[in-house]
Parts: sequence; C-alpha cells; structure tokens
Amino acid sequence: MLGISISTVSRALKDHPDISDKTKQRVTELAQALDYEPNANAINLRSSKNNLFGLIVPTISNFFYDSFIAAIEEECRRNNYSMMILQSGDDPVVEQENIKLCRQNRIGGLFACITSQTSNFEPFFKLHNIDVPVIFFDKVPDDSRANRVCVADAASATIAANTILEKKKKKVLALFGNQNLSITKKRLEAFQKTTGKKTKLIIEHVNNAEEAQQATYLALKENPDTIFCMSDEILTGSMKAIQQAGLSIPGDIAVIAISNGFIPKLYFPEITYVETSGYKLGKLAFSSMMACLAGSTFLQELTIECLLVEGGSI
Repeated sequence: MLGISISTVSRALKDHPDISDKTKQRVTELAQALDYEPNANAINLRSSKNNLFGLIVPTISNFFYDSFIAAIEEECRRNNYSMMILQSGDDPVVEQENIKLCRQNRIGGLFACITSQTSNFEPFFKLHNIDVPVIFFDKVPDDSRANRVCVADAASATIAANTILEKKKKKVLALFGNQNLSITKKRLEAFQKTTGKKTKLIIEHVNNAEEAQQATYLALKENPDTIFCMSDEILTGSMKAIQQAGLSIPGDIAVIAISNGFIPKLYFPEITYVETSGYKLGKLAFSSMMACLAGSTFLQELTIECLLVEGGSI
C-alpha cells in the first residue's frame, strides 16, 4: 500500500535510525489505521526468545497467591513480558498437564508452586535443561537442584510461638498443613522447638479449610486456650468452628496465625498474625527470574522477612 519493501516497513516500526522520519510517520499512521499488530509467535521463533512466562498455582482464589500474581504481573508489564496463569487444583496430574502446556507455548520461564502431592519433579527440571528457568515459590521441593523463593517459614513459626509463650498460654491447638511439604516441616519444627515443654501442644495436620474446621471443632473438646493456624486457608476453617461453637475471642480462646494479612482483618477483633507477604515474595521471585535469564547458574533459596502484626485475638 505504501510502495516500500517489507524490510523497510519492519525497520520503520522498530524506529530504526536508517529510516527517515517521513517514512516512519507514513508506516506508523497506516499501521494504526489498519490496527496492525506484529505476530509475537513469529518474532519469538525468529529470535529464539519468548517474552512469555508461565505461572502455576494450586488455586487463584487464595489471597496469598493473588497478591503474588499481582506482583509478578506488575513486573512483567514494566519489563515487556507477558504471563500465562494456570491452576493445578492441587492435583499433580493437572500440574503435569500444565507443564506440558507451558512447553508447547515455548515459555521463557516458569514460576511454580507445587501441589501437596507432587513427588516427581523431573518435568520441571527438564525445562531447566532446555534453558527455561524455573523459580519455585511458597510450596517448594526439598531439592538442591531447585531455585526457590519462600517466606521465612521457620522464623514466622518462631515468632508465633514466642508470642504464645509471652501471653503465658498453656494448651495450644496447632493446625499445620500437609506434612509432606517442606513449608509444613519447617514451620512445625520451629514451632515445636520454640515452645518446647513450656506449653502443651495438640498438633493436627489438615489439607484445606473444611478439614481445619472439623479438626478445630473436635479439638475444642480438649479445651485449648489458644489456636495457632499455619495459613490463611486453615485460619478460615478454624474460625468457622470457633463461631460454630459460640466462643468469644480472646475471652474464651485466643487465636494467632501466619497470614498474608487480608483474612485476619475480616474478623472482630482482628486476628494477630505473623505477616508473610505474597506481594513481596512475587517481587523477589521476579528478581530471581531476571537473574537466571541474565545467565546466573547459582542455585539458591531466598526468603523474605516476616513480622508480627498485633490484633486483638490473643
């Protein structure tokens, strides 16, 4: 339509210095009129570089993962990357299908939060073998070959345990997640080490809010004076059981949790929690991904700091 070559059009759209301003203007105006968009797949195929990241989470309907995704998406926009978000439904079979889909789309990097049942990590490491960096976050494999970004699991559990001891609590129902996950192992070990024999612990492992509700309701028969919840999901289930039993907080029972910060503020009084920020973790994960893409081969586990946020629940 303009009577110029394809290569001239291409260079004009890229603002190449060899193309005159007049030609650039003509090309740009026509491209806008035609609503022209470059074929991203063709560009990636030619350059062997894909500015698409994959992100796999157990579920999007989780405020921790929601804030993590928000941080990654924000950094992607700033750095001219796109993002494909996939849910595993905490199902390792679906997780494997998601990894395959990422490979088919020739992603440039993957952010992955594994399921509670994931035992085969080879599909993840196969991505690494074809120069596709994988950054595991939150729920991560206990494998030295993995780049991992986590909240300070041991530190957060230690802060919660110390708060319980400072309040002179004597009998604690401690609700932890799937016992096969490293995040659970680290938090449980630190919590038990800190409390020692100074308080009696009733430890339960649950996989979701429903199990947390049931475990809490049954354990209330043992009259704990405090409930510790390892995560937001566990907290929601436990709070439902407390409300179901008609107990007041902190009069009848105290509550403390490890949380991203949103759920504790939905209750009155607000729940005291140790903050573990999904947003901060997302920023750290993206920084780690950029380091890998820049050529870093150093495998490491990075953590974000945590802090106690006082509510009125303990």
